[in-house]
Amino acid sequence: MYWRRRKTLVGLDVGSSAVKAVEITLSGSEPVVTGFARVEYGQGLGPLEAIAECARTGRFRASRAAAGLSGPSTVVRHLAMQAMTDDELKAAVRFDSDKHLPFDVDECRLDCQSLGAADSEGKQRLVLLAAARNALVDERIEQIRALGLAPEAIDLDLLALANAFELCAPLDAEGDGGAVALVDVGCTRTGIHVVSGLRSRFSREIPMGGADMTLAVGRRFDIDGPAAEAKKRDEACEAEVAEAAQPVVEDLANELALSLEYVEHHEGLEVREVLLSGGGALCPGLREMFEAVARKPVRWWSPLEGLRVDESRVDVSELGRWTPTLAVAVGLAARVRAA
Repeated sequence: MYWRRRKTLVGLDVGSSAVKAVEITLSGSEPVVTGFARVEYGQGLGPLEAIAECARTGRFRASRAAAGLSGPSTVVRHLAMQAMTDDELKAAVRFDSDKHLPFDVDECRLDCQSLGAADSEGKQRLVLLAAARNALVDERIEQIRALGLAPEAIDLDLLALANAFELCAPLDAEGDGGAVALVDVGCTRTGIHVVSGLRSRFSREIPMGGADMTLAVGRRFDIDGPAAEAKKRDEACEAEVAEAAQPVVEDLANELALSLEYVEHHEGLEVREVLLSGGGALCPGLREMFEAVARKPVRWWSPLEGLRVDESRVDVSELGRWTPTLAVAVGLAARVRAA
């Protein structure tokens, strides 16, 4: 019964402008996309109403879901710590929490995981610390239950990016010291997660995204938010939109470049390419600006790359339309493999 419970899982991404849900089912050891729903806010629909609509249209067979968190009430840290057992590690992290968390340890849930040796002698370990305020965790748990499902896990959006990449990573992704930067440009936040050999090495969240680009377009053409968003998506207006959004895109590109410089200088890694996802990344001129400022190859990345889709249960055309925005939802659903 335990295996059957974990065989199918919904990844629930409650974003700033829409709710996205992806269901992944294991067919043997093969992950298959068996459900999908996306509902935007507006016209009386807030997060809870959008989640209920996802439940109605998603045709999910899973009984459980994993949801993600982001924003200032969350923390991701990569720490170098003395080698110790897992129990000792968790106790040490809690004891030193005031060094790593911007809020009191009693106000949050936290977890940590050893990622392997941090030095050649094995005396230190690279440790991943993740934490989120209790109120935010509790809110997500209630939202999962509103979907009619039981909570399997609460994760951070930044870490879900790495899980999505691992789910469909090429066979040579172990690499030889090189690294890949996963950059997901959402509505109000941009997540950066650097992985090397499928191991997490750096995470950062920048409070900028597609909504800032929409505001810039609105100011340039003196139009309101919905009209600016529509103009931003209009292929006939790409040149005008790229020019209007350029200051925001350039600021975001500079923040990305600073992050990659930090990784290369402090972690001794070469970031070989940047993989883009997220709805905000579709802004005209963004990929080219990122490539010019960060001085790295930048390409689009599909979180469904290499995954089979059950066409009897999923509208493939609708799924394909929104694929660039599904990295977090796919990464959350990828937890189905953790049997």
